[in-house]
Amino acid sequence: MKAIFNKEIQSFFSHAVGYLLVSSFLIINGLLLWVFKGYSNVIYSGFANINAFFNNSSWVLALLIPAITMKSFADEYNNGTLEILKTLPISHTQIILGKFWAYIAIIIIALIPSLVFVYSTYQLGNPVGNIDLGSTFASYLGLILLSATYIAIGIFSSIIMKNNISAFILSILINTLLYFGFSALENLSETTTYGWNALGIPEHFNSISRGVIDTTDLVYFISISFAFLALTKLKLDHE
Repeated sequence: MKAIFNKEIQSFFSHAVGYLLVSSFLIINGLLLWVFKGYSNVIYSGFANINAFFNNSSWVLALLIPAITMKSFADEYNNGTLEILKTLPISHTQIILGKFWAYIAIIIIALIPSLVFVYSTYQLGNPVGNIDLGSTFASYLGLILLSATYIAIGIFSSIIMKNNISAFILSILINTLLYFGFSALENLSETTTYGWNALGIPEHFNSISRGVIDTTDLVYFISISFAFLALTKLKLDHE
């Protein structure tokens, strides 16, 4: 599994595209926080609050992660290396987890520079440091759990579609459904609450972002990640 992990990390950072994707994540969030006028802009809002960064990141990652994961198995098919990979003395589960944890590591690497945003907001507080660091770091945990869900979906899409672009599109569609679909269903009725929101990502991500680490929210993200990784293994077993 370690060999697969290292291979994915090296492959990602050996091309300019990898650095471009990470830079895009930081630049988009930087522009929304400090340049473009709107609710996300810390300066124009008048509050030293970093919550907008996490809200924006939750949907930016929904688009960014499919671009990272679309090659995970599609390239193995296209390059004819899947059969070689399956002959290695490691299980199918280890192959999948090696890729999964490599992408988690890439996202964590992408998030580390964003601590500059936290520091800047910290300094802008009146008095200095007047921000909720507890909810801030809980929000980082939420982003990692959210990313794990997107990654599992992306890996599944890659092994199902066997084509980079198709995997990218399918992954975005599933992410969009989980992020917006259930909220839309809930909003269809103005008088009755059906509890659809509880099945959507925002309900659980926002809960963690408030600094509330609830078991329900942890189980939600872990369960979806596990389900899509299990489906990926099922598909790989039948190749």
